[in-house]
Amino acid sequence: MFWLQSLIRPTQRKVSHLCKLCNISYSSWNPSKNLPIIHHEDYVCDLPPNHRFPMPKFSKIYECLLKDGVIGKEQVSRPSQVSVRTTERAHTKEYVANFFSGRTSEKEQRATGFKWSSGLVKRCRYETGGTVLASQIALSRGLAASTAGGTHHAFPGHGAGFCLINDMAVAARHLIEMKKVEKVLFVDLDVHQGDGSADIFKDDSSVFTFSVHCGKNYPSRKQESDLDVSIEAGMEDEEYLSVVKEHLPWIVNSFRPDLVIYDAGVDPHVKDDLGKLKLTDKGLFDRDFWVIDFLVRHGCPCATVIGGGYSKNIDELAVRHSIVHRAAKKVWISQGL
Repeated sequence: MFWLQSLIRPTQRKVSHLCKLCNISYSSWNPSKNLPIIHHEDYVCDLPPNHRFPMPKFSKIYECLLKDGVIGKEQVSRPSQVSVRTTERAHTKEYVANFFSGRTSEKEQRATGFKWSSGLVKRCRYETGGTVLASQIALSRGLAASTAGGTHHAFPGHGAGFCLINDMAVAARHLIEMKKVEKVLFVDLDVHQGDGSADIFKDDSSVFTFSVHCGKNYPSRKQESDLDVSIEAGMEDEEYLSVVKEHLPWIVNSFRPDLVIYDAGVDPHVKDDLGKLKLTDKGLFDRDFWVIDFLVRHGCPCATVIGGGYSKNIDELAVRHSIVHRAAKKVWISQGL
């Protein structure tokens, strides 16, 4: 963590080091016109002790961004809970009704990794509302970042893999049906394939699903995205970034999206409990900065969500997740947004 820790500590010496590493001048930073951040305290809910999903990370991400001076409270927007009608744009009415009211079966709950609770429903609705809001703000300001989201394993009629509502799919469908956009691109760099997203949009040409994932990892049964890039376990920083650079430019140039939702999963990290790749902190930062900078330079509004990341050390995991916000801030400043 030395590289990242040296990047973020809010002392004058460390801030100067941040400026040097990022090649930007903080004199150009106007707090009143800063990067839009979307966060809500109800991105978290209570789980049983020793649950495998690191629920506290969402509040920890926000806390470390504030502590390290990456963001200020004045730039944070709070989402509303997503409505039933909006959720039904990506999910079946039956599934939405059952999940929201607690009528999912024990078998269905086991597939998600969560036991149903009203708090879990509220958390998912705020998280999805956050991605919708981030996408709306990105359309007007060019870039916005949520401190949650990326639940790409949720299918139209069921949840899976810690994902209950597909926030990215709901946001994309909502904006398309409201005629705010015509085409949306998902850049999914979570270590796991975005199988739920691929299934939701398999017959929908208005959304292009691009997934770079470790082939020998969850889910065992993959779906067909518009472009799947399956990579081998053990891949490191430079090779991974070269894969992303090989594909994203031609996708953008040919598909010409009106909005990009970027799933910046940190589970490709070498220390992730469920990932099998070997990216470092710097590798994640370079990835996030390159993707966001490329999109902004090419006039593509971008909303970022945090995706997957798993570790028993929640503080370390939260800092890892905050890398995308730090990269987005660098782009925001360097591009003069």
